[in-house]
Amino acid sequence: MEMLSALNLGDYAQAFSKMGMFPVFDLAYYIVSILYLKYEPGSVEVSRRSPVASWLSAMLYCFGSYILADIMLGHSPLDYFQHNSHILLASAVWYLIFYCPLNLFYKCVAFLPVKLVLVALKEVVRSRKIAAGVHHAHHAYHHGFFIMVIVGYVKGSGVALMSNFEQLLRGVWRPDTNEVLNMSFPTKASLYGAILFTMQEAHWLPVSKSTLILAFTLFMVTSKVVMTARHSHGSPFALIESWICHVLFGSALGGGEDDHHHAAAAAPSSPLKTKEELSEGSRKRKAKKAE
Repeated sequence: MEMLSALNLGDYAQAFSKMGMFPVFDLAYYIVSILYLKYEPGSVEVSRRSPVASWLSAMLYCFGSYILADIMLGHSPLDYFQHNSHILLASAVWYLIFYCPLNLFYKCVAFLPVKLVLVALKEVVRSRKIAAGVHHAHHAYHHGFFIMVIVGYVKGSGVALMSNFEQLLRGVWRPDTNEVLNMSFPTKASLYGAILFTMQEAHWLPVSKSTLILAFTLFMVTSKVVMTARHSHGSPFALIESWICHVLFGSALGGGEDDHHHAAAAAPSSPLKTKEELSEGSRKRKAKKAE
């Protein structure tokens, strides 16, 4: 304990929790979000055929969590669009990723070392959004613990939960890709994080909010950077979830997930793009889990 006190970890956690996200961290969040939008099948064609639809899809990728959380808390879904600097920054990123000559901007941000840094910064924003969502719900519903969890969960993975609506903007309808039915790692992590922050808000966890933010952020950054570097779409929770689901529900998580993996292994795959690159953080597609 003396060693921990000497390191002043509490002070570091406090400073980290108060660190501003705009513009550096938010810029990374927008870049990674729109980068994965471009990986979606047909998104490039939509950007050429209908730039308005492409821009709306990009805005949902960047601000879908805020929009959905505002709707759930009884606010206008347009509230977040009053932040002109955020909208302009995200729009600039969208334009550069889809329309930059020779795809130079896309090639730079998709370069793996650069992408790993951007992914790490994005997870910092995600963790902060989950904590903020729980905190805002706590102010509106002091004893609504389930509401706190739901709002925090939505703040962390709103774009994935709105994926079917976003697909409609691009002229696609795939109800089987519902994120609730096929939860990716970021979606699961957002749910677990929302539970932890709700427990902390209710004083059921003997840790400060700043310490929890720091610890959860380190977990998310480490997990996503490793998964991105290894081109993996697995989940650190898979073993524990399988055991718990077997005990409580008599089956492994996802039911036919083993069959899904066998089918995916048997199917021909393209070496040009990784699974994660094909669909990050939003949906399952063509028997592959989204990230």
